[in-house]
Amino acid sequence: MATKSDGRRRPQKYPDELRERAVRMVQEIRRETGESHGVITRVARELGVGTESLRGWVNRADIDEGRRPGTTTADAEKIAKLERENKELRRANDILKAASGFLRDRARRSPEEVAPLTARQVADAVSFIDAHRTRESGGLRWGVEPICQVLEIAPTTYWSAKTRPPCKRKIRDAELGPVIEKIWTDNYSVYGRRKLAKAVRRAGLDVGRDQVARLMREQGIRGASREKKRFTTHADPAAVRAPDLVKRNFTADAPDRLWVADFTYCSTWSGVVYVAFVIDVFSRRIVGWQAARTMHASLVVDALNMAAWARRGSSLEGLICHHDAGSQYTSIAHTDRVAELGARASIGTVGDSFDNAMAEAVNALYKTELHRNPAALAANGGHWKGLDDLEIATCRWVGWFNDDRLHSELGDRTPAEVEAAHYVALAQANAA
Repeated sequence: MATKSDGRRRPQKYPDELRERAVRMVQEIRRETGESHGVITRVARELGVGTESLRGWVNRADIDEGRRPGTTTADAEKIAKLERENKELRRANDILKAASGFLRDRARRSPEEVAPLTARQVADAVSFIDAHRTRESGGLRWGVEPICQVLEIAPTTYWSAKTRPPCKRKIRDAELGPVIEKIWTDNYSVYGRRKLAKAVRRAGLDVGRDQVARLMREQGIRGASREKKRFTTHADPAAVRAPDLVKRNFTADAPDRLWVADFTYCSTWSGVVYVAFVIDVFSRRIVGWQAARTMHASLVVDALNMAAWARRGSSLEGLICHHDAGSQYTSIAHTDRVAELGARASIGTVGDSFDNAMAEAVNALYKTELHRNPAALAANGGHWKGLDDLEIATCRWVGWFNDDRLHSELGDRTPAEVEAAHYVALAQANAA
């Protein structure tokens, strides 16, 4: 018996010639003498082979030659071959399942139909093979060659890519990838390729929009999409309505010339929460907001009060406060508060969202970027429990919206930057 390196004994591999000779000797002795008992033991001792090994060889020969019932060697080989093929088919099927979203356009095509792999597809192929090559199906390891065969990729493509030094673009992508993903994550995971490219350049990196778009695809990140607006306006037909002083002209030449206001609703586990906003048209800054469990007049009055407090160092004389015809905004409490500030109320048409388009747009952004945002929900345990956690999250979102979020309407600047630039220009003009 041979010995393994760890000291354990292992079965000895006998030459085929020795096995055939031993079986032949046993059969000849039995045929010539008619003896059966002790023949195998004697021949095994003479040839120096194991008695049980020889017994197995003899039994196998008797089955193959029809002298003993059982599965012949040929049949056993056929069965083993079929079992092997079945395992290979199962492995191929498992590989295809794992690769269902990978190289979809190349799957199951004839060789003449398959176009050469692009650089990105090669990189994806290498990553896929590295991630799955050690898996097993039915006792068979997937390995590089079987995966390549199923996916119709030459193994040399994989090995060449593994040994090829990375190109400059790949090195650059490896540097930019984590930075781009972090900037995207830090901005509520809502930026698309254009705005994300702007944000990355503002961070001091020289990148193009197409490069950012490619890296976003490779990292599986994408911008947020707004959902359809749901209306919460319920007009009070008996209320006295102010005229429309804006006429859809949402422009202002300085802060605190025109504010727009609206509110929306958000579903939570404990019920509906209503959130009201007041926005300065000049800079698109959210100057006031309030969240509550009811949509009484106090909701919009509190938001207006916060806006007035935020602008406490500025004169609000002549300010226009524009909103829709909802009963909360036409209430006596809100109307009186607007007058106390020295401002004028302005009301758009009932049921026409274009008459309050800017405020409606902020509501839509809020629902998309916070309330329905998968990243924000994940950070909050997957759901909004009620007013308290949504209010805290809204406070953070408003801070980001005003100080960090890039607004395409502002030339990809933030509301804080727009107002700061305005006051710098004003100071310079006064000093001249």
